[in-house]
Formats: sequence, structure tokens, C-alpha cells
Amino acid sequence: MNSDTEIHTPLPEGRDPILRLVPMPTDTNYAGDVFGGWIMAQVDIAGSLPAIRRARGRVATVAVNSFVFKQPVFVGDVVSFYADIVKVGRTSITVDVAVYAQRGLRQGNDEICIKVTEAVLTYVAVDENRRPRVVSQE
Repeated sequence: MNSDTEIHTPLPEGRDPILRLVPMPTDTNYAGDVFGGWIMAQVDIAGSLPAIRRARGRVATVAVNSFVFKQPVFVGDVVSFYADIVKVGRTSITVDVAVYAQRGLRQGNDEICIKVTEAVLTYVAVDENRRPRVVSQE
């Protein structure tokens, strides 16, 4: 993928990201792109935060329902993660995570924003013994 295929999009209006990070050189592969695994780990953290709040306690990731890398992420990008609960089951919480990269800041260029990743993950509320527990439906 190159800049010709990038689709510029604004960050979601009226919302703050649940997580915002800047990847560093140690987060890259041999080609200089940020590792997909680094992005996946941050998506898991971002998705877990609303799940923890909704479960009112500990959760465990049980499924990555979908994960799409739309564009690469580069060192110096400001990466913003937005997470929304899309389903609450008896013990599970499914979260949609959208990831945007803002680039151009460090080069002094006009800033552009690109949606780089979309994912859906499922978490299960767990008790102190790591056993599934019921999520309040309130």
C-alpha cells in the first residue's frame, strides 16, 4: 500500500480516543513498518478498557473475531485507538476497535489522518479464580 491508496479521514468527532501512542523505532520490522503484532497488542489493550469498565472487573481476551490491517503504521505516527462495546452477553463483552494514524507532524507537513486498522474482539469477565462470571446487564 502506498500514499496513492490512502484514504484520508478525520478522527471521530466529539470523542476522545481510549488510547493514543507514538510507535518508536524498536516497534518496527526490517522494512521500517510498525510490527502488526505491536498494533495487535495495543488494540487488545484498547478493547479491554471499556470491557473492564462494563464488567466492573477483570476480563480475559477469548476471541479476535476480526482484524483488518488497512494501511501501514510508521514511526512518528500519532496512533489513536477508539473502542466501542457492540454486544454484551451473559459473561462476554464484544468490542469494536478502530485505529487511526495521524502523520506529517514531525516533517512539518500538513497533518493527514488515515484509518489503519479495524478489529472486533471478545472478552469474558472473570473472577479472582479466572473463572467466567456473569456480567451485569445494567
